[in-house]
Order: sequence, then C-alpha cells, then structure tokens
Amino acid sequence: MEDLSQFLHAKGKMTNNCQIAITAMDTIISHKISAKYPTVCKSFYTSQGARSLFGGIEAWQGYYQSARPTRGKMMINIDVIATAFYESGPLIQMIAKILGLRSPKDLREGLSDKDRQNVEKRIKNLKISDNHRLENRRKFKIMKLTQTPASYTMFDGVDGSKTDVKTYFQNKYNIHLLYPFLPCVVVSKNKYLPIEVCDVIPEQRYMQKLDTNLANEMTNFARQNPNIRADKIKAGLNILNYKENEYIKQFGMEISNDMAVVNARILPTPTIQYHQSSRENRVQPNIINGATLGSWSVLVFSNSSDQAIEFFVRELIITCQDTGMNIFERKPPICRENPIGNTEESLKKSWVRAGNSAKAKPQLILCILPNTGSHLYAEIKRVSDTVIGVATQCVQSTHTIKPKKQYCANVCLKMNVKLGGENSFLIPEHIQFLADEPTILMGADVTYPLPGECLSYAALCGSVNVKASRYAASIRVQSGYNIIITDLANMVKELLKIFYQTCGRKPKKILFYRDGVSESQFMKVLEHELTAIKDACQNLEVNYKPTITFVVVQKRHHTRFFPIQGADRTGNCFPGTVVDMNITHPHQFDFYLLSHAGLHGTSRPTHYHVLYDQNGFDANKLQMLSYNLCHTSARCTRAVSLVPPVYYAHLAAARARLHSSECSKSGAITFGVVKQELQKVMYFI
Repeated sequence: MEDLSQFLHAKGKMTNNCQIAITAMDTIISHKISAKYPTVCKSFYTSQGARSLFGGIEAWQGYYQSARPTRGKMMINIDVIATAFYESGPLIQMIAKILGLRSPKDLREGLSDKDRQNVEKRIKNLKISDNHRLENRRKFKIMKLTQTPASYTMFDGVDGSKTDVKTYFQNKYNIHLLYPFLPCVVVSKNKYLPIEVCDVIPEQRYMQKLDTNLANEMTNFARQNPNIRADKIKAGLNILNYKENEYIKQFGMEISNDMAVVNARILPTPTIQYHQSSRENRVQPNIINGATLGSWSVLVFSNSSDQAIEFFVRELIITCQDTGMNIFERKPPICRENPIGNTEESLKKSWVRAGNSAKAKPQLILCILPNTGSHLYAEIKRVSDTVIGVATQCVQSTHTIKPKKQYCANVCLKMNVKLGGENSFLIPEHIQFLADEPTILMGADVTYPLPGECLSYAALCGSVNVKASRYAASIRVQSGYNIIITDLANMVKELLKIFYQTCGRKPKKILFYRDGVSESQFMKVLEHELTAIKDACQNLEVNYKPTITFVVVQKRHHTRFFPIQGADRTGNCFPGTVVDMNITHPHQFDFYLLSHAGLHGTSRPTHYHVLYDQNGFDANKLQMLSYNLCHTSARCTRAVSLVPPVYYAHLAAARARLHSSECSKSGAITFGVVKQELQKVMYFI
C-alpha cells in the first residue's frame, strides 16, 4: 500500500505492488455482489427491468465498477451497462420465438432443414436442464440437434436392441411426447433429449454477435439521457451499498456514495473555412475545393423505378453543383444488375459504359443498393478498391425516394474527397501547431478478428497537406489478436513519402494519435511503435529526426459527465468540455474531451493520454488543437467525437476487412491491394 500511496501522490512509479493493490481493491468491492448477481469481469447484471427482444433473447441492465488511481486518491468508476441474455423457461418456447412463431403449437408441422440449422446455430452451447425427472433434474450443454425427429431418432438400449426416443420416453417415463416430429437435442455422444423436456437455465449471457435488428433494439434499450443515466447510477450505488459491505469494512476501506464533482472548462468553437460563397447555416456549406466529375455511371442493384433513380440523380447533381463540385456529365449512363449476380462483372460493365459515354477514364460509380444485405456492399468495395481502381459511392434505395437535401449534401461531401477535393479546413490561427512548420498528423487503429476469424487489420492514416484537410491511408493484414502494428515502419514511410510528394517538404513534426490500446498495453505499444516511427524516418534519411508526440485515444471507457449548471438541449455537457484534473492520472499528461454535441443518450467523452512528447505541448495547446481538429471531419459538417486521423484509421481498417476473398475451389483467402490511383485519395470515407 505504501507503493500505491507514493504513486497516487506522484512520488513513485506504477510498480507490481501497485497493480496488486488495485486488483485487490477490485476483488474486495465485487466479492459480495458477485454472489448475488451474474457477473462478467468487472460488471454485474440484474433481470429487474429486463426487456424482451426477438428470438428468445432479452436485454438486461447492469453496472460496471472498477477501482481507478487518480490524483491523490483511489476512486471507483461506476457506470450503467447493458447486454443480452437468453430468456429462461421451456426450450420449445425459445425455439418458437427464434422462428418468429406465435406459440409452440405452430411447430406442429416440424422443422425444415433451414429452420433446423437456424435454431441449432442459435442454441448451440446453451445450458439446459431436463424436466421429466423433477426429483433429479440434470444439467447439460447443447451440442447440436438431430437431423431426424424424436420418433425416428434411434439409439441402442441397455439390452442392445434399438429403440427410438419417442418410444423410450413413453415406456420408461410414461411420457407421451406432444412434439415427436421435432428433432432432439444432442447433449453428448449418443445421448438425446426431446426438446419439450428441456428448460433453459436462467442467467445465461448471449455471446453471439447480434444481428442488425437486435443490435438496434439493444442500443435503444441502453441509450439513456444524462438525468436518467445519473439516477440509474445512483440506484446501482444503492444495490452495491458500500457502506454496509462487511468485506470493505474489514479491509479498512471507505467509499462515498456521492458522485465526484470535478472542475471543467469549455473550449471556444473554432472557425471553419468553407468557400467564400457559403451561407452561414451548416445544412449545405460550399466546399473549399470542389472536385471535377466528368466520367461516371450509376449502377442500380435495387428494384427502384427508372423515374425514381433519374430524379435522385438529378437532385444529387444539383446539390453537388450548388455545393461547389463541377459535374460535367449531367446524364450519366444508368445500368441495372442483379444484386445476387456476379458483382465484379456488373461493376466492370458499368465502368466501361462510363468511359464510353464520356470518352474519358471513369472516376466514380454511384451504386444504388437494396435496403438490406451487407455482402453486396462488401463485394462492391473489394472490386472497386482492389480490382478496378475506381471510387464508388453506395446509396440505399430508400433514400432515392423523395431525396432530402441534407442527405444529398452528405453524399456530396463523401464524393468530393473520394475524387481528391477538399471540403473544409481550419483557419491558420486555430491550427498554429501545423501552420508554424510542416507537420503530419497520423492516426492508427487495429480492427481485431471477429468470432471465427484469425486475422487483424491495421490502418494508418496521415495528412497529406499542411492544412490537414486531406488524408491518405496505409493498411496491413496481420495474424491473430495482435495489438502491435507489426509493419508500422513501412506504413509510416509510405505516408511520409506521400506528404513530401504533395507538399514538396518533409514534415518537421509528427503528431501520432493511436486508438485501440488499453491502459495495461500502453508501454508495450509505445516501446514498439515509437521505435518503428523513428526507424521509418531514419530509413528515409539518416539525419531525418522530426519531433514526435505519441497520444493514445480511448473511447471504450466508462467515464461520463453530468452537468451541474448549464447543459445543451439533450441534457449533456456542452461541446468543448474538457476535464484535466481530479479524475485523471496521478502524474501523467491526460485529459477527457467532449468534442461533439449530444444527439441521443449520454455523450461519451474521449480520453487522450500523452505517452511521449518532443513537441513541448502544454495541456491547453493539445486540448485546443485536438478539439479544433474534431471540426474538420470530411463526412459531415458537425464536430465529431474524436480526432479525424483516428476516425479515418478506423474506417480504413474496417474497409481492409472487405478486401479479402475466398477461392471457391481451394478455400484459400486472398487479400487485394488497393489500386495505386486510389491510394492518395480518401477512398475509405
């Protein structure tokens, strides 16, 4: 504890003893509650107020709690969370819900192969208990479903004779199955249970990825306005009841039931430079440097009418022209293709028609998609980015019906930067750090493997002009759950070369924002990646040593701010709110910045943690620069929640995942390389 006290008062470093003490505190505060409620890591959940979703799944509210070192004392970070659980009760009831049926009676026609596979995928590894022997209920885990119904599922009896499950239950337990036409649950080798004698054990967390509809329902359940969230956190404090916790008392700990009150300040809003002809409102500002679009086509994968498509294209062209783009081809060729056909051939046909119509190399294909289906979108991006080398802009068909001006303006912003244009930039006074000397901003992120995958995707985005209004991306595929960007040195070299080719000068300063790093990995990431950045510079030129600042950016945390005086229309703190004391690191350079305006729920601030600084930033300079940069996103005219270099890196890493394809014969996975003509523009927006 002496080591921890020294660390909290900035008189010592984080030692192994400090880590042990903090882990012990986490154990002490969670021990009692974990015996009463289902617990996952530092969180516990309660069924009180649970909301039924679709398919036998329900949303549960929970609470996160964690002991955190701050300036001069330890604090407990508490927040409201939510996750999905399986509904307990009869398994047959859950299966009916999975298939969208009103009741188990609707299962009397049995299951088709497709329905059986769908159900099996959802309930695999689910824990159940049998209910046909009430005096001795046993627990099992579902392995799979049989391909045959209970009346035809055979097994060897004790005497060696074969019998079916239906007959066995009738003779052994005098149970006449109501659903002998349904498959059985396989719980071990040669052990089968009829679905109707199985019950789902309570308090089981749903671990599979939620589909789009379920994810939206879960988001709506978890989203709460600040005043409601604050009240729920206080309710969680009552459940935790630290003051009456005998374990906390035994270790001599005292925890307040009041939320911490911290000082904050609000940074001034910067001035964004659009075209001089722009109006003051933000609905449709004129872009600063409009791209020219002379050769393009429209590829329709939906069943929208020709009239609707032509009207949307006309409205989009008018908006692009009004915003500042130069559209020479006012009647691009419109192609119609099957959404489940050969996407690569469809794109190539559309590309050829665009070139033939304008007698010039195609610049863009506008794709109108059905309102569902992520596979089509992924294939379009793979082919356009890595096979053809042309920018694509995808639009859902629902937006082509009575298109809104705001939507067309947002599409225009994306099209412009994909074609090499610039949407806006900050006036020099608000990016003084960049204006003083040639400076490159970099953002790095790693997208980790999804369930069933084994590859990570790393992306590095860097500004390519002195105003940091345009960016280029470098992406890599790396094996496993690797937090370190293994080929970072070469990625940095690529972006430094592009910056030099664009500006004619080498950057004298590098501001490197790194996303996706947990606190326990800070030093490991810094050691490897700072070395890689320096190596990249020296590989270009032996004496090339730009000054470097390395900042970790975190969005996945549980710190929330609730304003005491003054709030925006949603009840959140005002944009530009920054907190850099009381709840921050005992002695390192970090701060919380709420840069965006709240639209729904409680806004989450971004945590910036400076691990290395050769540029002599003080708190105010880095806070102001980071906040100002958040106003320059190419995708919208609002301030975003984190600095654009990191935001773009996240988009580029997600795009890299789409560049893989599987060989139909060998099953081997190959990864396409982004075509040269796209590498210097923001194709990933």
